[in-house]
Amino acid sequence: MQSNPDGPEGRGEADDPADAAWRAIVDNYGDRAEIDDPPPPPVAPPASSAPFGGRFGDLTTGPGFEEEDEDEPFLADEHFEPPPPPPVPRTTPDRLAAWVGIFGSPAILLASLIFSISMPTFVAYLLVAGFVGGFVYLVYQMPRGPRDPWDDGAQV
Repeated sequence: MQSNPDGPEGRGEADDPADAAWRAIVDNYGDRAEIDDPPPPPVAPPASSAPFGGRFGDLTTGPGFEEEDEDEPFLADEHFEPPPPPPVPRTTPDRLAAWVGIFGSPAILLASLIFSISMPTFVAYLLVAGFVGGFVYLVYQMPRGPRDPWDDGAQV
């Protein structure tokens, strides 16, 4: 039987560009690509005493902008002072106890574990119960309905 030089489909390998590209990849596997000389480093723009290196000088000296008088000192009463913040809200004693149970109980249990402090079993059970009870109480006290159906976005 004669071998077919055109391949099993009857077409030549030279006719198929994908086979030629694959053959070139396989033949040159492991060779390093030759790179021309590296490009020269970029030239730094000249230093300028103007803001932003003088690139935006036209924006601050154009029409509609007045130059500030540097002899006049800055007046302290010309700056914005926000209003004082509202006082921190106080919580009720029952909610405070629930928060202490949520954060305090695991902290005590973790500290006793880290410092190898042994405690009676019923104290550990009370701490776990304080955590679970505080969580359940806070979830139970959450409002049932939506806060406010109308929200017109941020207000200034």
